[in-house]
Amino acid sequence: MAKQIRSPLPGIFYRRPAPDQPPFVEDGGSVEAGTVVGLVEVMKSFHEVVAEEAGTNVRFVAENEQPITVGVVLAEMD
Repeated sequence: MAKQIRSPLPGIFYRRPAPDQPPFVEDGGSVEAGTVVGLVEVMKSFHEVVAEEAGTNVRFVAENEQPITVGVVLAEMD
């Protein structure tokens, strides 16, 4: 079964730190526990979303700038 990274907050999900910056993690990439994979904007405040465990072959389910709710799957990984 794939490991999942879920949103800790409701808001808008961002895969990049800024519009002109590359994504925190590329599709197909790997992460270590504690790696920032995106941001959730809640009322003009940005909160980091981190991987709770290491994984490879990251596949994002949520699109950049997509409205999300608490617990929604943002990415899956092996």
